[in-house]
Amino acid sequence: MNPADTATTTAADAALLVDMALGHLASAALRTAVDLRIADHLADGPLHPDELGRRTGARGTHLGRVLTFLASRGVFREDHEGAFHLTPAAALLRTGVPGSQHPGIVMITDDMYRRTSGGLTETVRTGEPSFARFHGAPYFAYLESDAAAREVFDAGMAAFSAPADALVAEVYDFPATGTVVDVGGGRGGLLREILERHPGLHGVLFDRGVTTGDHILDAPHLAGRRRVEAGDFFDAVPAGGDLYVLKQILHDWDDTDASRILRSCRSAMAPGSRLLVIDALIPPGNDPHPGKALDLAMMTLFDSAERDIEELDALLSRAGLRRTRVVPTPSPTTIVEAVAE
Repeated sequence: MNPADTATTTAADAALLVDMALGHLASAALRTAVDLRIADHLADGPLHPDELGRRTGARGTHLGRVLTFLASRGVFREDHEGAFHLTPAAALLRTGVPGSQHPGIVMITDDMYRRTSGGLTETVRTGEPSFARFHGAPYFAYLESDAAAREVFDAGMAAFSAPADALVAEVYDFPATGTVVDVGGGRGGLLREILERHPGLHGVLFDRGVTTGDHILDAPHLAGRRRVEAGDFFDAVPAGGDLYVLKQILHDWDDTDASRILRSCRSAMAPGSRLLVIDALIPPGNDPHPGKALDLAMMTLFDSAERDIEELDALLSRAGLRRTRVVPTPSPTTIVEAVAE
């Protein structure tokens, strides 16, 4: 190889490593834009950093440098006069608009998660999630004890889930009639999407009472077609459903607990009933995939994992379930359908 080519390749590889090492600054810059609600201030048109600084109580020059960095990543756009505009990605940071990702970014950039990620090395060494080491309790126990943290989690998960909920409801061929049981369904975003698109279906939202108490299924047009039940999916789930849904549930738990959840579902299912597992299925190979980053988060938070299809098949089989098909979506999540044997 030509020495010049070798030097160029080495420089490019070094730049890649430096860019990855500086990744925490991308998260910090995004959090700054969210905290200052920059997208809301730009909703009516572009503004110069000095004006944004006056409106937000920030130093315009410093804020401009943050926005220039974010613009280099496609979040905001800087024009020739130095004013900043919304981009499609930046528009999702607005508050109170359909599809807003503002609560999700608040959640994932919260110090609670940033500190936990900083413990990844120790997690790899010990096999223990770093969350409890930093926060004094396992993740879900901590959320139960801290109302503010729980609100950040619930709002963030609802924001992150909304785009995928719509896609799942659209791409999967739900039956025309029957009952859908959304196990661990949170506030009911997915179930609402399903029921609105399929008026012949009935639905059951099942989750812990602390979550279902804030559900979003009270719309008049859903009256008589939905019910809400509180409980623990490790103990039992509502029986009598034709289709059970586990959306972003199994990835929170190790194989032992994931198997318990699947067995609870199987016990409630009649032969021929179907189960949908909706998670970020890890693809083979070295190509980038959001699930690979989520897998690291699961490791530090729960000692759990995003799984590949073979790993999921093994869990299903142990619970008396058989995979029948895999339905991709345009989002990072994949729908895996299984039937009760």
